[in-house]
Amino acid sequence: MDINEKIAAFDPNGMGDTNGNIYGLPFDTDTANLVILPVPWEVTVSYQAGTASAPEAIREASYQVDLFDPFVKDAWKLGLAMKDIDLNLAAKNNTLRQKAEHYIDQLTGGSSIKENPDLGDILAEVNQACREMNAWVKKQSLDILNRQKLVGLLGGDHSTPLGLMQALAEKYDEFGILHIDAHADLRKAYEDFEFSHASIMYNALKIEQVSHLVQVGIRDYCEAELNIIGSDKRITTFFDRGIKHQQYEGSSWSAICDRIIDSLPEKVYLSFDIDGLDPKLCPGTGTPVPGGLEMEQALYLIEKLVYSGRTIISFDLNEVGPGDDEWDANVGARLLYKLANMCMVSNK
Repeated sequence: MDINEKIAAFDPNGMGDTNGNIYGLPFDTDTANLVILPVPWEVTVSYQAGTASAPEAIREASYQVDLFDPFVKDAWKLGLAMKDIDLNLAAKNNTLRQKAEHYIDQLTGGSSIKENPDLGDILAEVNQACREMNAWVKKQSLDILNRQKLVGLLGGDHSTPLGLMQALAEKYDEFGILHIDAHADLRKAYEDFEFSHASIMYNALKIEQVSHLVQVGIRDYCEAELNIIGSDKRITTFFDRGIKHQQYEGSSWSAICDRIIDSLPEKVYLSFDIDGLDPKLCPGTGTPVPGGLEMEQALYLIEKLVYSGRTIISFDLNEVGPGDDEWDANVGARLLYKLANMCMVSNK
């Protein structure tokens, strides 16, 4: 059965077919227009672990997601599929995560590399492994992009999409990043991990083609990060406190969204850390913070971005921690489907 026959035979109103690809859709990575790249990696997380298991948990939860999307007519026909999870990468993550936990525990307990040289060996090993992970993500991303397909990355922690951004820099002369998150992620080599989940935007700004960084929902940051925000003209930050105070004083969310979108160039990379949402929607995430956006608030912003005529060239969703039940994966699966649909629609 070819892809047209599969589409003709597919019932979008039926039960999710667990024998199909993500969401039970009838596409594979050859026939899809957008390919989800799963990256089961969380080596440098500094609080709650678990995000490395998110790609598999979200895939399992996806079969319960209704495929009707009120924003996108016949959304399921757009062509979405997910690559298989790389088991070697997952195994490497598990091994190094244990070493990184030991390293972090020693640092927080007052030890240092000077006092304990073995910690220096662990640090060097983790930094090198993260470089290799970034290179792997870049290669995987370029392989997909070179087949004239879109890429959506599914982490893992927030360190995972750097290689995708680097790949996009080989395809586009300029693009901006719309960064939805509780955290600024502008720390330089947090805990001395060069590619820490808390350093993703610091590292992204090293990419020459990144012309703008527009952050939304930020509510947990250090003074050094605030100084970077104040000194780098490429960065525009809409702090969660500022957003809510504007709303308390009468500003509509629509007007605030317009200001956010006006700060972005024509081509936009969307980086969505799920802890940008209210933690009731993501209690298992690595570093939950009170406050944040409602699901529909975030989707409204992204829909307005698409309506503005801007192109979402790619996106990531990360920091989903499956936790002890299916709630986080359920929310993550529904959010991923919406992000993928809007990315494809914006590329017409």
